[in-house]
Amino acid sequence: MEKKTPIPGICGCRVLSMVVLFILYLNIISAQCSSRMSQPPPQFHVPNFQNEFRTISLSILFGIVTGLVCSFLFALLVRCFIKYINRTPILKGPVVFSLRIPSKTLKSALSNEPLLLGSSPSGRYYKAVLDNGLTVAVKRLELFDDCSSEVQSKATKKKIQEELKVLSCLRHRNLMSLRAYVRESFGYSLVYDYVPTGSLEDVTKRVRENQLQLKWEIRLRIAVGIVKGMHYLHFTCNPKRLHYNLKPSNVIIDAEFKPRLADCGLAAVIPNFCRAASGYNAPECIQNCRYTDKSDVFSFGVILGVLLTGRDPLDPFFGEAGSGGSLGQWLRHLQQVGEAREALDKSILGEEMEEGEMSMAVRIAVVCLSDMPADRPSSDELVSMLTQLNSF
Repeated sequence: MEKKTPIPGICGCRVLSMVVLFILYLNIISAQCSSRMSQPPPQFHVPNFQNEFRTISLSILFGIVTGLVCSFLFALLVRCFIKYINRTPILKGPVVFSLRIPSKTLKSALSNEPLLLGSSPSGRYYKAVLDNGLTVAVKRLELFDDCSSEVQSKATKKKIQEELKVLSCLRHRNLMSLRAYVRESFGYSLVYDYVPTGSLEDVTKRVRENQLQLKWEIRLRIAVGIVKGMHYLHFTCNPKRLHYNLKPSNVIIDAEFKPRLADCGLAAVIPNFCRAASGYNAPECIQNCRYTDKSDVFSFGVILGVLLTGRDPLDPFFGEAGSGGSLGQWLRHLQQVGEAREALDKSILGEEMEEGEMSMAVRIAVVCLSDMPADRPSSDELVSMLTQLNSF
């Protein structure tokens, strides 16, 4: 059950009543003192000018006190009024950030059963077509099923609402911009641009099943685009923002194989939001839940390793004794013994120049996968490292 928080206006009225009563009390005392001082006691003969001086002094003193109290009262009222007008209401219904999406059209499209594209531990993905012909992608975050007080609290809902508003303002060619959202009974429906190609996870799956050929040039382009999106979050945004959940399912690939990062920052504000799969978590996130920009770099290192090797980090292969236990340890071992070429996806081997670039990329992935955050490069340094491998 939610706790009721006091309304600033009511608190201000209570303080106002107390201050007014206090001022009246001071005025009564002042009047009584003035009348008493104007009549000297019968046993003493005080000169008239002394009585007048005391009366004037007391009047000035109480006037100063009354002025200070009134000034304090006025400042308090102004502060309460500013808090009242700046309070963040919990918005209901569709909240739209794009002129291309009519609010009523979006609501009617979501009320119908949209086409299911896929699902993940953090929600389901749908394709919806609006009445004006615009096709959008919808991610439904099911948060309210457990009815926990943490998720249902007004403070949490306001925090999520403010974060979604910030996400709608992020603009970069390697980021998925939030176009609208709807708070519903089960949680939130987030609306993005629809990209038919799908995510990097979908693309790599088709590559493993020999349904798609992905040359090294395209893989490197994807890696550079991911790093540029990270660089925007880490260095251009003010204040700096982290992704928190970087993995292939959150990297959308367009028709030209340019990557766009999705779900930036959601894992930090949404309770029970499923973070990156275990294969993409940095060691410090697992050990003490500490997350920095270098944690994003670690997650990118795993993605770069996937692009180079064609292997999933959760592949049973890495559980075998000779593989080192993880994708990062396997790559580090092969690099140390001078056999980095053995780790590369056989479908991208070919030209000698490209193999040289891939070997350098393996080194970059190994550095990103260092156990200590301080040993990993920043996203700023990564942009320079990867762009030097080829011309972008």
